Amino acid sequence: MKLDAKIPGGQLAEKWSKHRRDIKLINPANKRKFDVIVVGSGLAGASAAASLSELGYNVKCFCFQDSPRRAHSIAAQGGINAAKNYRNDGDSVYRLFYDTIKGGDFRAREGNVYRLAEVSVNIIDQCVAQGVPFAREYSGYLANRSFGGAQVSRTFYARGQTGQQLLLGAYQALSKQIHAGGVKMYPRAEMLDVVLIDGHAKGIVVRDLVTGEITSHAGDAVVLATGGYGNVFYLSTNAKGCNVTAIYRAYKRGALFANPCYTQIHPTCIPVTGDHQSKLTLMSESLRNDGRVWVPKHKGDNRPPDQIPEEDRDYYLERKYPSYGNLAPRDIASRAAKEVCDEGRGVGPGGRGVYLDFADAIRRLGEATIRERYGNLFDMYERITGENAYKRPMRIYPAVHYTMGGLWVDYNLMSNIPGLYVLGEANFSDHGANRLGASALMQGLADGYFVLPYTIGDYFASARQPKPSISNAEFKKIEEEVAERTKKFLSIKGSKTVTEFHRELGRLMWDKCGMARNEAGLNEALQRIPELRREFWENVNVLGDSKELNQSLEYAGRVADFLEFGELLCYDALHRRESCGGHFREEFQTEDGEALRDDQNFSYVAAWEYQGVENRPVLHKEPLVYEEVHMAQRSYK
Repeated sequence: MKLDAKIPGGQLAEKWSKHRRDIKLINPANKRKFDVIVVGSGLAGASAAASLSELGYNVKCFCFQDSPRRAHSIAAQGGINAAKNYRNDGDSVYRLFYDTIKGGDFRAREGNVYRLAEVSVNIIDQCVAQGVPFAREYSGYLANRSFGGAQVSRTFYARGQTGQQLLLGAYQALSKQIHAGGVKMYPRAEMLDVVLIDGHAKGIVVRDLVTGEITSHAGDAVVLATGGYGNVFYLSTNAKGCNVTAIYRAYKRGALFANPCYTQIHPTCIPVTGDHQSKLTLMSESLRNDGRVWVPKHKGDNRPPDQIPEEDRDYYLERKYPSYGNLAPRDIASRAAKEVCDEGRGVGPGGRGVYLDFADAIRRLGEATIRERYGNLFDMYERITGENAYKRPMRIYPAVHYTMGGLWVDYNLMSNIPGLYVLGEANFSDHGANRLGASALMQGLADGYFVLPYTIGDYFASARQPKPSISNAEFKKIEEEVAERTKKFLSIKGSKTVTEFHRELGRLMWDKCGMARNEAGLNEALQRIPELRREFWENVNVLGDSKELNQSLEYAGRVADFLEFGELLCYDALHRRESCGGHFREEFQTEDGEALRDDQNFSYVAAWEYQGVENRPVLHKEPLVYEEVHMAQRSYK
């Protein structure tokens, strides 16, 4: 299989403009003839559904939450990047492009990343026009702050709730189109399979999570905007409902899954407190603007932080990465925290934590300023830990946060299955091996507002497919497969809960394929995961009935997919014999413990093709060609 990314020719800065000039268009009257299915209603899904409807397409939008406002995009805290250079500190579209390529450890496509940087400037104007209440300077200008992996201030923010405010903007645009009749919304409906007719994506099969009814929906194209797969690790910063099911079921129908081993570990999360936890809580990376990260210099120093003098503190990020200091990129900051904790210098219960200290910033700026910038984050921290971070340092530790891998897509955001588009975190396209902070919101809105509305018309104009209908036998066949799978879950009547299986898988993934991986551990995981999966199908106990609201049944389906997907993730991590970004193979590191890439052998996108549950997937490679940037050892020192 040859992977054609469809990157336009010409100068990098002109590719997107040229592509928009060259692609085929649909005239406004004809757009009303096309039906588009959008799965997911977070930033990427809501913005896409609203924009496509505004253009005239008929849209059906599905989400498993009770409202699009519940999408996990709401949890993003710190900000959204855009190359507007309001601070006049040297930012530009090219600098955002380069920071993103470098931050991704030179494992992303140049063309996609430059387009992302280019349209970023339009996103802010779009959101301001929708009423998103970005922070402003006293003069009235929009405020900016800096984030990890950048030496300029390009991050727009709304206190510590940027994701919520951006989602409300997209939700308002979506609601307008729902009211106008251009979008039909299906909440509490979970996509369980995609339907292909003559090789093209022409619909989905969903289960109504309230009534249990399984139904089919036909469309001229299917758009997946269903987020990432971080919950394969059980404990992550993701909402409990986040899952891999939609994109994994598409993978089983032939869509290629790219770079699944690229998993981001976020450095500023509240540390794990025990087995009672079902998820972890993120503390925004924006806190690293004013907080200083440190641990005691000496192993076993258990004094309270206010009793440890400056000379006994190790501000290890400032020491190791003087150019970026506490704003070193996430993968580097996370590994550095793990390293000092492994040395026995960690703080808090079990020694799995480091301090994030605001004492200097409070002395310099005053508590009122810090409260204004981060007040809701400090309040959240106190509610969870019982500690006042204005008076003593926060305790933080890395946790699984974001996934850079996803379904393979071309420049048009279409997968290798014609008519199947993938947006936001569900695709692999823009972040390489490590996402820079504040770029997830940027990508989701870029895909939904400014890329897909152009590119989907080219497919409709070029493919000229017959109108799909749920009367096609393929819909009935897949409905029956979904119903049979549901029935099987309920018939096992074993002795272990779904949570027990998920927790064991998550611990295995974290230990063997988490912040650091090695060949022996990955082979261990690849031996154990199939055993755990077989035990699941023999001994899981799913309570309740299929004809009612049954969260145990929903959860079983998602964990069943994680039990297959975890194996794919480990295969990808095992084959990639290098370290890059969020993928850190212990065998491949520099003398001072940094990631050691192998550009000669691994400068490609790894796209995997499904071959059956018990069979190893087939690897396809898309070479990464750099015409504008020079690949170099990634250094933040």
